[in-house]
Amino acid sequence: MWLPTSENLVLSTDDVHIWLADLDQPERCQTQLAATLSTDEQARAQRFHFDVHRQRFIVGRGILRNILGRYLGKEPRELEFCYSDRGKPSLAESNSSVCFNLSHSQSLALYAIARRPIGIDLEYIRPLDDALKLAQRFFSHSEYAFIEALPPDQKQKAFFQLWTCKEAYLKATGEGLAGLAQVEVSLTTGGMPELHLIGQNSPQEQNPWLLQPLTPDPNYAAAVAVAADRWQLNYWQWLSGFNN
Repeated sequence: MWLPTSENLVLSTDDVHIWLADLDQPERCQTQLAATLSTDEQARAQRFHFDVHRQRFIVGRGILRNILGRYLGKEPRELEFCYSDRGKPSLAESNSSVCFNLSHSQSLALYAIARRPIGIDLEYIRPLDDALKLAQRFFSHSEYAFIEALPPDQKQKAFFQLWTCKEAYLKATGEGLAGLAQVEVSLTTGGMPELHLIGQNSPQEQNPWLLQPLTPDPNYAAAVAVAADRWQLNYWQWLSGFNN
């Protein structure tokens, strides 16, 4: 599913490229990636209390720059980012049509690249004794009822599937977690999840969104959301060229 890094990257209007990366990289790779970060990114890295979190932030941002640089034909250190009021990053170049989003959990990271608004979320599937309480608080009535009706051994995975689908959409729109209660996702067996906005009579017909659950690892749940009515998904694995 996850193909090795390609040097010939073409991103058409319908293409959605998903990148998987390991954030626990050798020291030489960390040093090379750190050299591509901006002054403000380096300052953010220094604010992490634990070394492992600092190193993963550096690697995660460095890989983002490395990936985007390939699409834009630029050196990673040349890229500049701007941020929305809620902190969503985007390329500062006003003429760039490349959209991106990223998410990381534990030692894994996912990057989503497209020419349309896009969001991606990744969560480590951890034990949640209060999964139903969280679902009752943040999910719609039908989402909560869906999880409640599942056998006990399926509730945890379903919770994270729904959570990542909802958050991927909210990251794509830049709304953030405050909008969780306004988004409803219907999971169907063997089919694509459907997205509904609370208060609207039907799914977004004029501005369609596609949702796709992802399984980058058996211990993780993930999802990508794209503002499109069709897409071509491609899966890449980021491999460091700094290890040798």
